[in-house]
Amino acid sequence: MNAVLLGLALGGVFGAATRAGRFCLLRGMRGVMAGGDLSAIRAFALAMAVAICATQALSLSGVIDLAAALPLRGRFSWSGALGGGAIFGIGMVLANACGARSVVLAAGGNLRSVLVLLCLGLGAQASLTGVLAPLRVSLQSGGAAEPAARSLPQLFPALEPRLASALVAGLLVLALAALSLPLLRTQRRQAASAAIIGLTIAGGWWIGFATDDPFDPKTLASISFVGPMGDGMLWLMLSTGRALSFGVAIVAGTALGALAAALLARDFRVEAVGSGGQMLRAMAGGILMGFGGVLALGCSIGQGLGGVSTLSLASLVAFSGILAGIAVGLVVVRH
Repeated sequence: MNAVLLGLALGGVFGAATRAGRFCLLRGMRGVMAGGDLSAIRAFALAMAVAICATQALSLSGVIDLAAALPLRGRFSWSGALGGGAIFGIGMVLANACGARSVVLAAGGNLRSVLVLLCLGLGAQASLTGVLAPLRVSLQSGGAAEPAARSLPQLFPALEPRLASALVAGLLVLALAALSLPLLRTQRRQAASAAIIGLTIAGGWWIGFATDDPFDPKTLASISFVGPMGDGMLWLMLSTGRALSFGVAIVAGTALGALAAALLARDFRVEAVGSGGQMLRAMAGGILMGFGGVLALGCSIGQGLGGVSTLSLASLVAFSGILAGIAVGLVVVRH
């Protein structure tokens, strides 16, 4: 199986579903904090429930092995996960979208989102190997630890591991399903899009596991947008010396899927940046998301859906930071 072609196809499904369902964590948090429409946060909860259910079903049945998954690494930085998540969340507010949503909006003709993505990719690569790398390493090393428990089920050592995973996953899925139940009753199209997005997360884990080379094993990853955006910018400039990766293929497929959905719905239109202030906020938001996403080792999709679907403690810390950053950002921007 070809990981790049499968990544393009999976990204296409993710992009089309995200565009059709207007899937956006930031919009959901706005509804929560304003006491208004909760449909977007319910959709995110449903996507998370499906991602957990499908990923854990694949793992418990032996179809995939999550031992090599990035969110379940043995050593991680608590300060990096929490602080990086918070920085990413603030960047989301300034950019008015996360990385995934920016790809979808850019594919529909939004030029502000194109600017966000360019700055996000630049910030990510500068944090991985460029001028921001020393700062990122310093922040990550401050709270580095090797916890005995890397996932929620491992907090219950008295239980058999498979039973612990099934119980924890089941309880989380029930709680998230209860939150998303009104969406299933009233907005079935949005609910269907969220469910498809959750399935693509599990599909990403399966593709990564099934296409891994046993003679050159790699860290297992699902759908994410920060690191791959930086890699994608490098590939565009140095494609003759770099192979196209699964992550970059996901980003490209997401753009193509969102473009197809926009054209089919006849809502593709070119939208310019409104003002100099909006342009500066878009640039700042993109750079903060790039730096924060690398520091937290994932974004609102990579950690919020993909990481949480593995029941990783590090991902829960990072996702908590993202939610806190969004909340702080919304309050600051409002005032």
